[in-house]
Amino acid sequence: MSARELVVLGTASQVPTRHRNHNGYLLRWDGEGLLFDPGEGTQRQMLHAGVSSHDITRICVTHFHGDHCLGLPGVIQRINLDKVPYPVAVHYPASGEQFFERLRHASAFYETAELRPEPLVGEGGALKPTGRERTPFTLEAVRLSHPVDSYGYRLVEPDGQRLLPEKLRAHGIAGPDVGRLQREGRLGEVTLSDVSETRRGQRAAFIMDTRLCEGVHALAEGADLLVIEATFRGADEHLAEEHGHLTAAQAARVAAQAGVRTLVLTHFSQRYPDLEGHLEEACRHFDGEIVVAADLMRIPVPGRV
Repeated sequence: MSARELVVLGTASQVPTRHRNHNGYLLRWDGEGLLFDPGEGTQRQMLHAGVSSHDITRICVTHFHGDHCLGLPGVIQRINLDKVPYPVAVHYPASGEQFFERLRHASAFYETAELRPEPLVGEGGALKPTGRERTPFTLEAVRLSHPVDSYGYRLVEPDGQRLLPEKLRAHGIAGPDVGRLQREGRLGEVTLSDVSETRRGQRAAFIMDTRLCEGVHALAEGADLLVIEATFRGADEHLAEEHGHLTAAQAARVAAQAGVRTLVLTHFSQRYPDLEGHLEEACRHFDGEIVVAADLMRIPVPGRV
């Protein structure tokens, strides 16, 4: 199992189909598990995908339309049933507080776990760390454009340093001295920057229901993995604009402009039983890796470059 991967639990927009469950996505990031938009049926999809309640450390809701949140009651109650031993943060638009509270307490259950509601206000911004991260990263929320308040999310790992073996050899540094240099930043007259280069931190972005706006481009910028809605095809672009959605072509153009490495298209309207058209449209605008998401698919975060 990859330490960094996307587990697709559902890919349908508005209503499920015979082959597509409502939305649901788990991003595994080392020891962290970010569950995005658990739609109806997410708990059962987790069983099919081999995802445990103990894999979830955060829940991120983009907005409170049913296909993005009606799975919350089951997921929350499963977290309590399984006695998850650490606090689970829940991020969601503050304007939907009444919906969150109704979903959280949709039926009677015995609370054994700590849920930490963290509502989003204004334009969003950096979110608090959970304290469980094995590697440091920042999770950001950015406001999008939809008929109800909606936010996208972006995970950003800080840049690090990559040691250069040829420079280590040139300075005669080997064995335990390498570790000492990494820990202390200097070995005699040699600094860590003398024998290393910047290793860019990885980024993953999650963009659901929105029309094109500044927030879409900000979230996608430099993403190694971009998970983005492609509800409509180009012929229905007027519907996308009217209802606050994207087409496959628009999503692909965003990815190309942002320098995305792997583009994951999802959130498909039931009007399209065949998704070949989505792939064809996207390929005309983006020449990187394109994945048309399917339920229960596992998609690795691209390796470092």
